[in-house]
Amino acid sequence: MQYYLQKVSFITTFRKYYCMSRIERNIEPWLNEQLASGRYGYSLEEIKKAFPESSDIAIKFALIRQAQKGKILSVHKGYYIIIPPEYATKGILPPALFLDGLMKSLKRPYYVALLSAAALHGAAHQQPQEYFVITVLPVMRSTFKKGMKINYISTQNVPASLIEKIKTESGYINVSKPVLTLVDLVRFEKHIGGINRAANVINELSRMVRTDDINDDLPDHAHVTTLQRLGYILEFACQRNDIADALHAELVKRNSRLVRIPLKAGRQIQGIYPKNRWNVIENIAIDIEE
Repeated sequence: MQYYLQKVSFITTFRKYYCMSRIERNIEPWLNEQLASGRYGYSLEEIKKAFPESSDIAIKFALIRQAQKGKILSVHKGYYIIIPPEYATKGILPPALFLDGLMKSLKRPYYVALLSAAALHGAAHQQPQEYFVITVLPVMRSTFKKGMKINYISTQNVPASLIEKIKTESGYINVSKPVLTLVDLVRFEKHIGGINRAANVINELSRMVRTDDINDDLPDHAHVTTLQRLGYILEFACQRNDIADALHAELVKRNSRLVRIPLKAGRQIQGIYPKNRWNVIENIAIDIEE
C-alpha cells in the first residue's frame, strides 16, 4: 500500500512538472502569435483555454517568469499586456493599445474621456500625463504601472450615441465625441485641475463642434447645471455664440429650469445676481491662454 501511494505521488509530481515545463516552452511562442495578430493583451481565462493541460500553479509560475523577463505586465487583476521589443525600455504600452481588450474582458462599457479624448481629437496643448476613462458603476480603482496612470471615473450610464470609435494599432477604442468631451470637461473639472483648465481645453476643442452636434442626446446625458456652466464658458470665455445659442435653444425647448448657480461650485454667491441668460455667476476669473 505504501509503495502504491509513493508511486501515485511520484506520478502526480511528474505530471505537474511536465505540464509546467510544457507551458514554459510554449507560452512565449503563444505570446508572439498574439502580437503578430495585433493583440497586445489577454486575460487569464484565455491563457487557461490556450493551455488546458496545465495546472493553475504551472500557469501562475509561467506568467511570473514572463513578467520577470519583462515580456508581460499585469495591468488589472487577471489581465496582462504583452510588451513588444519597441516598448521594452518603458516596460509599458500606451493605454490606447490595450484598453479596449481590458474593458471587453471585464464586460464594461467605457469611453476615453476628458483630456485624453481632447488629445485624440487634436485639441490639447500637451499630452496629458494621466489617462482618463469613463465607465459604469461599480467603481474601478485607478491603475498605476511603470509611471502610467489610468483614472477610471464611474457614472450611471455610457451614452452610446455620443461616443465614436477611433482606430489604433491594435484595433479601435471608444472615445467621447467632441461635444460630449465639452460636457465632461465641465462635469468632471475637479479631475483635471479645475474649471479654468477645463475652459482652456473647451476653447480649443469647441472649434471641432458644430451647432447640429447639439441635439436631444446631450440634455439626456448631462445635468442642467453642467450645461449652464458649459453654455456660459462657450459664450463668454470662448466667444462661440453659435454653439452657445444652439445649447440654450435646446434647454428652452425642454423647458429646463436654469437656477442661479456659481461658475465654480462650492463658493458662496449670496447677494450676487447674474446678468446673463445662463443664470451663472462668474465667481472665478477665466483666463484663456492664447
